[in-house]
Amino acid sequence: MTKGIIISAPSSASGKTTITLGLLRALKRAGCDIGSAKSGPDYIDPRFHAAASGSECVNLDAWAMSPDRIRALATSSTPLIIEGAMGLFDGAPPNGKGATADLARILGLPVVLVLDVASQAQSVAAVALGFANLQPDVKIAGLILNKVGSPRHEAMLRGALDKIGIPVLGAVYRQTHLETPSRHLGLVQAQERDDLEQFLNTAADIVEDAIDIEQLMALMTASDTDGASNQRLAPPAQSIAIARDRAFSFAYPHLLADWKAMGAEISFFSPLNDEAPENADLVFLPGGYPELHAGKLAQAANFKQAMRACSAVYGECGGYMTMGEGLIDAQGHRHEMLGLLQLETSFAKRKLHLGYRRLTPNTLWSGPLSGHEFHYATTLKSEGRPLFSACDAAGEQLPDMGLINGSHSGSFAHIIDRFTP
Repeated sequence: MTKGIIISAPSSASGKTTITLGLLRALKRAGCDIGSAKSGPDYIDPRFHAAASGSECVNLDAWAMSPDRIRALATSSTPLIIEGAMGLFDGAPPNGKGATADLARILGLPVVLVLDVASQAQSVAAVALGFANLQPDVKIAGLILNKVGSPRHEAMLRGALDKIGIPVLGAVYRQTHLETPSRHLGLVQAQERDDLEQFLNTAADIVEDAIDIEQLMALMTASDTDGASNQRLAPPAQSIAIARDRAFSFAYPHLLADWKAMGAEISFFSPLNDEAPENADLVFLPGGYPELHAGKLAQAANFKQAMRACSAVYGECGGYMTMGEGLIDAQGHRHEMLGLLQLETSFAKRKLHLGYRRLTPNTLWSGPLSGHEFHYATTLKSEGRPLFSACDAAGEQLPDMGLINGSHSGSFAHIIDRFTP
């Protein structure tokens, strides 16, 4: 049994991440053991969660994972706060599968809705009531008002909401100093913020003053996760050396936990520190932001020499680009990469590639996989055998993805789990 609650909103940019982080840090400061999770294919918010709570944050993806897998990953001995993605009912095309609402149904957990009321007064009641009634099997247990303008504004909002019977857990006034810097994949990474502790503690101070945390915790219900089958994704090798630093940080914790649980030996190294990987059967270059560090990577002679001598290398997204011959940054400068694949990529002309992917591998991995693609790089050259055949979330066939060069392979897709129809 797992006791938990889901923090969601009608849309993105409503403030649910900042409020979730404030809750996690406030509970940690109060001496409470608290766990967290993030809905969907997010690589950045979970690092903020972990910093706020002091415990690992897991991804729960209702499109990419089976219900049993989600229940197994959500099993926790501590209360669980789950942050939703986008709007509560927003998911993948064509029918919205994978929305936070699906996660609420699978786990049987209530939802607290964060409402951005900056440009609303009495109409807020219609929004809240509409979300509560659209899908009755998704329970809206409480409301948090965000970006409230004044005590008079708060009184109008509360007066309107009194009529619909959903408790208001708190009102957070506009906080311009808590706005967080972002780039094209979302927030700037947690490890890049020198002011991270100050930011988290400030968010906690605001949440403690504005929200009835005890009432929120009392709304938590128990989810029946007992007996859930954790069908792990098998490791691609027995020993795996994984790049980990500011350029390569998008490795899903649940996959690394899977591999360790199945006996794989995991080690880490930092390309930005010009480190060579430990001797391993496979080197994994995860996604991240190599385009921001391309000059430093190009000069990392020890790293480059060691990588070219590795018996097998696998790269995802940013790691895949690093395996290519060259990477052109946003200023148009070309940087020599590893040359393990016949690939050239560029950020000089950006183009968004976004969506879930159903992947059938041609090497390294077994069985169909679920993945996600999110990048702005343009491919200038791609020669060789593809790594995956691919479909989008709607099942429409896409061009083949990635490249294979002997025992070296990679693609722009981030693998999430085994694909379960």
